[in-house]
Amino acid sequence: MMRRQDLPTPCYILDEQKLRSNLELLHQTETETGAHILLAQKAFSCFAVYPLIAEYISGTTASGLYEARLGKEEFRRENHVFSPAYEPAEFEELCSICDHISFNSFRQLEKYRPVWEKAGVSVGIRVNPECSTQGDHVIYDPCAPGSRLGVTKANFRPDLLNGVEGLHFHTLCEQNADDLITTFSAFEEKFGEYLPQMKWLNLGGGHHITRADYDLNALKELILRIRKQYGTEVYLEPGEAIALNAGWLDTTVMDIVENGISTLILDASAACHMPDVLEMPYRPPLEGSGKPGEKPYEYRLSARTCLAGDIIGDYSFDREIQIGDRLHFEDMAIYSMVKNNTFNGMPLPAIAIQHPDGNCEILKEFGYADFKNRLS
Repeated sequence: MMRRQDLPTPCYILDEQKLRSNLELLHQTETETGAHILLAQKAFSCFAVYPLIAEYISGTTASGLYEARLGKEEFRRENHVFSPAYEPAEFEELCSICDHISFNSFRQLEKYRPVWEKAGVSVGIRVNPECSTQGDHVIYDPCAPGSRLGVTKANFRPDLLNGVEGLHFHTLCEQNADDLITTFSAFEEKFGEYLPQMKWLNLGGGHHITRADYDLNALKELILRIRKQYGTEVYLEPGEAIALNAGWLDTTVMDIVENGISTLILDASAACHMPDVLEMPYRPPLEGSGKPGEKPYEYRLSARTCLAGDIIGDYSFDREIQIGDRLHFEDMAIYSMVKNNTFNGMPLPAIAIQHPDGNCEILKEFGYADFKNRLS
């Protein structure tokens, strides 16, 4: 065992205590409502802690074959999958390792009907309630005009529902229960007539259940109403809520460049190690820092890649930052390890876990082979 300051950088560090705290809240939600909560692996796929997570929630959900395999091999509870389209070569395997498969279109449903009927897997159709609650983040809005995700009311085919056991919608991203309630109302208006013939309803992901201001009572009331009124099982697929605020990305200052502003060159990269910083975009929280102008010492944080725009953001500090200092980005368990890359030949961060007693354990380290083996 080692302490956090002994870990190499860059390094993703999971906070076991915070992870358990999130999971206890999710388990309580399952217990009080009868809902099934699934880990959306697209946000967090650190399978070293799957046995821990499996103690608290019902299963996993995947966006394709490889995630479905990972859930089957490492989580070993309920295993769900949704994809906008399935490859013929992979679909039979999906039927053998998944207990629930959701389709994005009736064309896909019918194409694979002989396979899923023979396998006896429970299938559902993803629908589009056409109810946008995202604001300006169109890239994360499955209900944006022209969306490819989910069947709209105009294209719904009740005549093809034979054998279909579930309906599925996913419209949220980092949102509270009020947006879910608004969305469910729109869903109910368009598709509610089909719920009594369904065994299950999947409310998708994007529920920030473990955020401090989340209205958990409103969520519980909605789930209980759905189960009572329609007699269906209810599934939720949070990804971020599982590991929200349950990890860091630790980095070291390698150099300081002066050109109108002091820029810290770090061994961590937005483009390589936290791509959502550029894609969302957003300014990740940094332990002990403030906004520009808030504290006396101000710096721009950047990386050692050749990408001019590989900028993490501008931060201020109470003290002058020195080369060799370690900085700690917060909330870095989610959408980090699953999205990182080796652009510029940048090394991947190690992955470690900090146990409740403060001791740390390295779970995985990466090297040149991990860069080379992705290429040919």
